[in-house]
Amino acid sequence: MQLSKSEEELMNILWKQKKAFMKDLLDAYPEPKPATTTVATLLKRMADKKFIDYKSFGRSREYYPLVKKKDYFSKHVNGLIKNFFNDSASQFASFFTQETNLSKAELEDLKKLIDSEILKK
Repeated sequence: MQLSKSEEELMNILWKQKKAFMKDLLDAYPEPKPATTTVATLLKRMADKKFIDYKSFGRSREYYPLVKKKDYFSKHVNGLIKNFFNDSASQFASFFTQETNLSKAELEDLKKLIDSEILKK
């Protein structure tokens, strides 16, 4: 299951904070801040999708992520490769290296990462 853009924005705040009450989440938003009811709706939808959960403290709820950012991002990237690059990581890598204006230093760093992964296999 996937998050909407608004849900992803809120999820990024929660990943950063690890756990947070509504006030903490609202404080983390840049101006103009969304309405409390908007954030409450997003939190409900994200809980229904099993991305977050909460602990109740009286009338307050402390929210926390159930899905790790790395896992969500990995699933996103793998879906992108499958849907837009014919399930070919090399087509994705070719597009990524040619279309993102990486500097020579960044490309060399990327090559080192790839070489390191090759050695591990």
